[in-house]
Amino acid sequence: MPLPLAVAAVIVVAASFIPLGYVIAASVDTGWDTASALLFRPRVRELLTNTVMLVVVTVPICVVVGVTAAWLVERTRVFGAKVWAVLLAAPLAVPAFVNSYSWVTAIPSLGGLHGGVLIATLSYFPLVYIPAAATLRRLDPAVEESARALGVGPWAVFFRVVVPQLRLAIAGGALLVSLHLLAEYGAFVFIRFDTFTTAIFEQYQSTFNGAAATMLAGVLVLLCLTLLVTESVVRGSARYARIGSGAARRAVPAELGRRYSPIVLLFLGVLIAASVGVPVISVLRWLVIGGSTVWELDTVAAALVQTLGFGIAGAVVTCVLAFPIAWISIRHRGRFSRFLEGGTYVSSSLPGIVVALALVTVSIRYLHPLYQTVTVVIAAYALLFLPRALINLRAGLAQAPVGLEEAAQSLGVSPLSAFFRVTLPLAAPATAAGGALVFLGIVNELTATLLLAPTGTRTLSMQFWSRSSEIDYAGAAPYAFIMIVLSLPMTYVLFSQSKKVAGL
Repeated sequence: MPLPLAVAAVIVVAASFIPLGYVIAASVDTGWDTASALLFRPRVRELLTNTVMLVVVTVPICVVVGVTAAWLVERTRVFGAKVWAVLLAAPLAVPAFVNSYSWVTAIPSLGGLHGGVLIATLSYFPLVYIPAAATLRRLDPAVEESARALGVGPWAVFFRVVVPQLRLAIAGGALLVSLHLLAEYGAFVFIRFDTFTTAIFEQYQSTFNGAAATMLAGVLVLLCLTLLVTESVVRGSARYARIGSGAARRAVPAELGRRYSPIVLLFLGVLIAASVGVPVISVLRWLVIGGSTVWELDTVAAALVQTLGFGIAGAVVTCVLAFPIAWISIRHRGRFSRFLEGGTYVSSSLPGIVVALALVTVSIRYLHPLYQTVTVVIAAYALLFLPRALINLRAGLAQAPVGLEEAAQSLGVSPLSAFFRVTLPLAAPATAAGGALVFLGIVNELTATLLLAPTGTRTLSMQFWSRSSEIDYAGAAPYAFIMIVLSLPMTYVLFSQSKKVAGL
């Protein structure tokens, strides 16, 4: 294992533990008597039930919807498959809190667990759909044909041959969905559904650094660790690298026939209408109602420039920081690599406000010149979105055969040159996809930016939240509209890169 990469990975993971260390230190200061009184009370039981039920119900639905959609557009002759394939990735361009704002303005009574599951599913199912579709494109159809030639039925082929090969994509996507559910704040505030994250934010708003909020954050960390262990068990230790795509041709799409075609088209149409149509129509409706007066050009332009700057800088920094961990995770598997990889998920599972408060505490006490600077904001983004870059980098490096790099070295190329000339180009599409996901996350990030941004900073999400909190839905619409428009190209880049990863 190259020592510089190991040192760099350890430093990054050590930084990822800053929020967790902050929670632990604050908990110790609280004392056991106070901590137990705060933890073992009906309010915590209620929040735990809400959060666990949200994850338990939403994640399986996202997996079923994402895999089903991926199968329909990749393996059947559904009408307009190429258009559906792009549209199914489009919900990622709509921030979850904008989706919630749109549904609430359409159905004011929407709320509770069913409302949370609806909003979360419509916002996050593409996190399963995109990797599942990319994996389906790469699968060697000869394996499935061999199974059918041995007399295995279509459903048995799907569950015994195809699903096991989707395990990495499903496990990674499900983990991302779960972490989003634990960290999401704005979407659940709109529908008045209390989770640990919303409760922590309320506690911090009332007492800034109260013991009750710290205890809630500690429970949230335990939930995150449970998810990480579960994902690690599901993922297993199978290797996925191979020379070439393994398929000289694509699988022959299945015919749906007149009986199933309308049902499939109805399913895809309803899914797109609910996840993209409702928020887009709602935002356009409020823009029409508000008229030209809601377009304050100076304010909007400043928010757009600041959002672009934070997004691009944060995406580049996060991908660079994720690379050493992804490399060790793929090339040097073991307990150390799993510890490094798992450590990056801890801070990302915490609400943005907890990460932000940890960085505020550290910057004030130990790095005061950095307090309320762009550097701290970018550091918070890297801690929050590192897994997004890591999962994609890991998949890209896993599909870059070590043998090609070794062959280059056997021809006299230095290890460093072989990496830049062989491995890096193969991993570039996955890196770009990871960067696009991080950019999307930063554009839609709210709580950490609110707390850490230097004085005078007003990003698109901050302006949207400020206006919508004042029930000025028309005034919030321009910022929601720009966030959607800004995220659309990144979503398309993400979709395109997933096709390149598949070798198509």
